[in-house]
Amino acid sequence: MSRELHLAGDPDADRLLAENPFALLVGMLLDQQIPMEVAFSGPRKLEERLGACDPGQIAAMDPDEFIAVCATPPSVHRFPKSMGQRVHDLASAVVADYDGDTAAIWTRDAPDGRTILKRLKALPGFGDQKARIFLALLGKQFGLSAEGWREAAGDYGHPEARMSIADVVDGESLLQVRTYKKEKKAAAKAAAT
Repeated sequence: MSRELHLAGDPDADRLLAENPFALLVGMLLDQQIPMEVAFSGPRKLEERLGACDPGQIAAMDPDEFIAVCATPPSVHRFPKSMGQRVHDLASAVVADYDGDTAAIWTRDAPDGRTILKRLKALPGFGDQKARIFLALLGKQFGLSAEGWREAAGDYGHPEARMSIADVVDGESLLQVRTYKKEKKAAAKAAAT
C-alpha cells in the first residue's frame, strides 16, 4: 500500500497514511468540519501519542482514556470528545468485523465496488458521501481494481473530478478541490435564502 500521498501536507503524516490502512480510514473519518489536511494529520498525532495508529490497541483502550488522548493539545479534531468516540467506535468495528485488518474491508473475498461501498457505509461515522469519497480515494490513489468501483463512488469516481480528498495529489489539485467546495457551499447557502 506504499504510495506517495499529499493528503496531510506533512511528509510523516502522509507516509503513515500511505502505509497504514487504518490511519487512512481514520483520516477520512476525521474529515469533517475541519480542513482536510488537519483531518488527515490526525492519525499521525495518534501514532505519536500511542506509539501506533492501530485498531486493536485503540479498541482495547477505555473510551474515556482514548478521548483524553485525542483532546491533548494540539487536539486530533476540533471536537475531540465526539470524534474521539467515533474513532474508538471505528477501531472496535474493524476489530470485531475484520479481525483488526482494515484492508479486509476492500480486499476480503475480492469484493466489487458496490460491496465495498456497502461495507464502508456500515462503519461507524461513515455515511453515503464519506463512503463514496473513501472508495474514490482507494481507486484513484491506491490502485483499487475492484470491478465497478467508479460507478459505486458516483461523481467522486470520475477521473477528471476535483471534488474531494480523493483528488488531492499536489498543491494545485488541493486548490481546485477547495474552490469546488467553496462554490458548492455558496450555492447551497444561496439556495437556502
